Amino acid sequence: MVSAVETSGLTKIYRLDLLSGGKRIVALDGLSLKIEAGHVLGVVGPNGAGKSTAIKLLLDLIRPTSGTALIFGKPPHEAAARRDVGYLPENPAPYEYLTGAEFVRLAAELSGLRGAERNRRVDEVLGQVQMGNFASVQIRRYSKGMVQRIALAQALVARPRLLILDEPTSGLDVLGRKLIREIVLTEKARGTSILLCSHIIPDVEALSEDIAILIGGKLVKAGPVTELLSHEGSEVELSFEGLGQAQVEGWPFTIVTAGRRLVGRCAASEAKALINRAHDLGATLVSMHPIRQTLEDTFLAAVKAQGQQVGSVIE
Repeated sequence: MVSAVETSGLTKIYRLDLLSGGKRIVALDGLSLKIEAGHVLGVVGPNGAGKSTAIKLLLDLIRPTSGTALIFGKPPHEAAARRDVGYLPENPAPYEYLTGAEFVRLAAELSGLRGAERNRRVDEVLGQVQMGNFASVQIRRYSKGMVQRIALAQALVARPRLLILDEPTSGLDVLGRKLIREIVLTEKARGTSILLCSHIIPDVEALSEDIAILIGGKLVKAGPVTELLSHEGSEVELSFEGLGQAQVEGWPFTIVTAGRRLVGRCAASEAKALINRAHDLGATLVSMHPIRQTLEDTFLAAVKAQGQQVGSVIE
């Protein structure tokens, strides 16, 4: 089965103005990744990591300096490739003097839907994003969260095979975030391939099968969530009573809290020895449980290892 997205060595270099001395910024540096059909790929990275540049290249809004990109086997400059894509930008700016229904209807017509099929589909997606009651209101009167919902409706209206969501929960309250997560899961169940970029890492972890971490324009980690977070149980948290902070000095034991109970972390392989040492000192083990590594832990470790880079400058 052909991949929904496949990039190879995708690179984008921006030339700065003459005042910069002819320097160039490498916004994206040799990106090679795949999104398998029907999968959700979560992309995370600090500001300036190259996420938006990668999306613009996939949408043919900009052209690569080198490398290739394919959408269902077709290059992005072909209309047939882009016809399979629904896109929610990070900062959507729909025509504010149109009503919500008019804007989504326009998107449907541009995608080739006509007549009764168009009207039926517009009503469906307005209901899906819970904007049916505000469909006849001009967009200029919408809140930021309502704009986000109506922009998502236009991304969904043509039943895309690939859905590109750039910060889809931006400006949404807790209920709005929950709704977006449900829509992503519904689309995934329908077989839609999804590229999900978000700074809300728990959402990415919960919704994605595969993860890509971009830092400084480079792909530094990628793979299934289950593999990237495979270190679950490599550390444990121990809680003791009757053990002072000074008594554990020099132990391979990272203190989390100290007080009536001393709580800390250690490698799972060290736990038994530390429990025995604490017992010899008259302390009581209150609890012990494995520490689950989260995507946020993995992301922060990658940022720390790379340094928070924003592209790279070349002469």
